[in-house]
Amino acid sequence: MTRLTLERVSAGYGKADVIRDIDLVIESGQRVALIGSNGAGKSTVVKTINGLVPTRQGRVVWGDEELGRMKVSDRTRAGIGTVPEGRLLFPDCTVTENLVAASTFGAAKQHREEGLARVYDLFPRLRERAGQRAGTLSGGEQQMVAIGRALMTRPRLLVLDEPSIGLAPRVVSEIFEILGTLTRAGLSLLLVEQNVQLSLRSVDYAYLLQQGEVVLQGPSDTLLESPMVRAAYLGLPA
Repeated sequence: MTRLTLERVSAGYGKADVIRDIDLVIESGQRVALIGSNGAGKSTVVKTINGLVPTRQGRVVWGDEELGRMKVSDRTRAGIGTVPEGRLLFPDCTVTENLVAASTFGAAKQHREEGLARVYDLFPRLRERAGQRAGTLSGGEQQMVAIGRALMTRPRLLVLDEPSIGLAPRVVSEIFEILGTLTRAGLSLLLVEQNVQLSLRSVDYAYLLQQGEVVLQGPSDTLLESPMVRAAYLGLPA
């Protein structure tokens, strides 16, 4: 059982703070969304969790270990898998090669064949395209590879940064259905999304980020009924 906690975290680039005094908790097995408009600081939160942007204030704690003392690569080994915005696949490598590239350490390497079988069971389309170069796949198929690659690391927490961007609604529904399967099996989820309605209907709890600060948080159904969220993000009467 592993919990992720951000305690009054501030971080940014150059001299400017992009996120300020962020408090966020993801309990083991919980589905959490971080929502907000483009430029609110959501991706900076993800990069701070992954160690790509250092904290200037506060702590990021995974279980009983402070992540600020941990190398970037060790965070993946510790059980945090990330699907980055833009997918960042190896376009000239095959689907299988992209997946295998994520399983080069410890338990992930030991259970590589089991991991591949699991990914191909979740995404049968990828099994059909196992030998195809990733750069020639559709956007939805590339997103499936990116999720599968993160799963190959055997994560306990899966962080997804804008997974629906640029995808057809049918493909988004398919991917989110599979994410539901994973969370029902006990995987924790942090969903970082501009699509507020989709996010809130897919999680248990959510945080609303505006201009780098958490301005609202609570159970997802509560945020769906919030006048602020309805008016600003769902285009509905407050």
